[in-house]
Amino acid sequence: MATVKTLLWLGLSLSAFGITTADVNSVPRAQDVHWVSLDFTTHLRWSVTSSDYTYTVRFRFSGEDANWEESPNCIQISASECDLTQSLKASDRAYFADVQTEIMDMDYELPHTQSSRFNPYRDSNISAVSFTVAPLDDRRVIVNITDPLTSMYDRGKQLSIRDIFKKDLNYKIRYYKSGSTGKRDEISNSSMKVIPGLDKGESYCFMVATFIKSRPKATQQGSWSMQQCTKSSQDILQDLSVGAWVGVGFIMLTVLIVIVTVTVLCCRQRNKTLQMSQSSAPV
Repeated sequence: MATVKTLLWLGLSLSAFGITTADVNSVPRAQDVHWVSLDFTTHLRWSVTSSDYTYTVRFRFSGEDANWEESPNCIQISASECDLTQSLKASDRAYFADVQTEIMDMDYELPHTQSSRFNPYRDSNISAVSFTVAPLDDRRVIVNITDPLTSMYDRGKQLSIRDIFKKDLNYKIRYYKSGSTGKRDEISNSSMKVIPGLDKGESYCFMVATFIKSRPKATQQGSWSMQQCTKSSQDILQDLSVGAWVGVGFIMLTVLIVIVTVTVLCCRQRNKTLQMSQSSAPV
């Protein structure tokens, strides 16, 4: 009798284990887990095949003895995206993330998918910068660049990319003469750069991008800025509106009329004086 009970209990246990295993195997894993980062705003994204599950994201440093941590914003979420910006450090250190599919009221290990290695310092893309360009003299201009802000904070201060990269940060300045195909590049280690050797009176166009040589080639350079061009001598004349030209013409015509009028009056006065002088002379 005891043997029969034992066999029945073993059969039920195996059946329950088989059902549980089948349920776990039927839970879909997160697919295409990847990092998306711009100016150190870093999200982990993945694709799902069903909306009936929630997901918890864990992350850890790439060191072998590092422990998995959870971000408060990424626990049992129904979305397929998690913002890990405030959980990662901007130092030169790599991370892994793990996305676990979850079903409520289950206490066994569920399917999970691990991300690729990610280092914000080396892998976060940098957006286009803003800058101004102003003439210093006939052959030089000065380019002033605004360091982009990131989503990282240190003791309440929002950090710029220069706060993070420090001496590693450079800017690539590309410029060319309007109408020419020849481009030149200058590398600046500061946010201000004087560009010399320009042709007098010519218009030049400029673009700027971040350049961090210590990074992998794929992320060394940020996005190019919008193009800005200086004015040539001809541009200044061409930029005058129709109204301005009419005004200039009116002023020139007025000056001409005044000159003619004064000349005529002077001539008349001279002739009158001459006539009076001749009429008063003795015969």
